[in-house]
Amino acid sequence: MRIIGLDYGTKTVGVAISDALGFTAQGIETIQRKEENKLRRTLARIEELISEYGVEKIVLGFPKHMNNDIGERAEKALEFRDMLTRRTGLEVIMWDERLTTVEAERVLIESNVRRENRKKYIDKIAAVFILQGYLDSEYLKRENQKEQE
Repeated sequence: MRIIGLDYGTKTVGVAISDALGFTAQGIETIQRKEENKLRRTLARIEELISEYGVEKIVLGFPKHMNNDIGERAEKALEFRDMLTRRTGLEVIMWDERLTTVEAERVLIESNVRRENRKKYIDKIAAVFILQGYLDSEYLKRENQKEQE
């Protein structure tokens, strides 16, 4: 079962996809839009990717504040979740994405990606961290269940 991971931003959506076994996440693209509220093409592209990869579940980054409060960005992510659910009919898991962009930036710096080029990759890499966090969590749940049996 493939899972798609999304890092929803004001003008971009970073996209990652799991391997068929659900162990690893790979970044595939960053969807750009000119205005925050112009989502028709963004949603259509996500639907194309879901169809192309045979996706059965969506993991969407949930940008909570460090104190666990839900701010404006998190509210927008919840609205986007509702749109995704209506358009795709798939389950959408909200995944805590605190510090994923910071971590993505660190990886790009360590990889010697020039500052002006980082913007091209950061959302896609953040989507990888979001999806990989979810995949690792699911793997640990399965392992804990095995131990208890």
